[in-house]
Amino acid sequence: MFDATRYLERIGVSAGTPLAALHRAHLEAVPFENLDIHLKRPIRLDEAAFFEKVVLQRRGGFCYELNGLFARLLRTLGYRVTLLSARVASRPDGSAYGPDFDHLALLVEDASGRWLADVGFGECFLEPLRLDERGVQTQDGRGHRLVEDAEGLVVWREAASGDWKAQYVVSLIPRELGDFAAMCHHQQTSPESHFTQRRLCTRTTPDGRITLKEGALVVTSGGARHEQRLPDEAAWRAALTRHFGITLPSGG
Repeated sequence: MFDATRYLERIGVSAGTPLAALHRAHLEAVPFENLDIHLKRPIRLDEAAFFEKVVLQRRGGFCYELNGLFARLLRTLGYRVTLLSARVASRPDGSAYGPDFDHLALLVEDASGRWLADVGFGECFLEPLRLDERGVQTQDGRGHRLVEDAEGLVVWREAASGDWKAQYVVSLIPRELGDFAAMCHHQQTSPESHFTQRRLCTRTTPDGRITLKEGALVVTSGGARHEQRLPDEAAWRAALTRHFGITLPSGG
């Protein structure tokens, strides 16, 4: 059963926390990860399953799970939330995108306006973006822009180099969770899906990001990047437990 109080405890905030702080806290507490795919555990589009995994088991997940569950929390807290289909950019110049339902993002509405929220993309904006703002929206020294074009509303992010890179294009057509079922299955079963090709666990930190990828732990802090090679599976699992609080089953 969904329990908003336990969810808020999971991300380290209390009732009444503003939307921007909820969003940032979620990114710092709940990792973006694809471990169940490599454990051969099917991911179902079910809010109860999301809650069990993310809140009770203190795991993470990918976009359908994380944004699907965050939408439920926000609705419980009184926000109006619409699920949106997004297509992830396959080229940084925004000239090519994946298929519909490639990614799930959120349109959130409150008394102050309309917001694009996303706690399930990995490295993205830290706080919701004003959906109707077309200028640069700067967060922690990094710019973000929403640009309308023939494909839809494109999310652009400023790289550390100063270049701008397209992240995804989102449609504002309202969707239901079940609409994402076919792509959710594809993402966790197709050899063409990047989720099936290698394990990943990553989350935001107060001053950067920590990422566990195959064979290495990458820590970015204050703009400095440090990569530590992990010599074997035991070292990889130890890093997963130490930095993300996740312990995988033996042999998994």
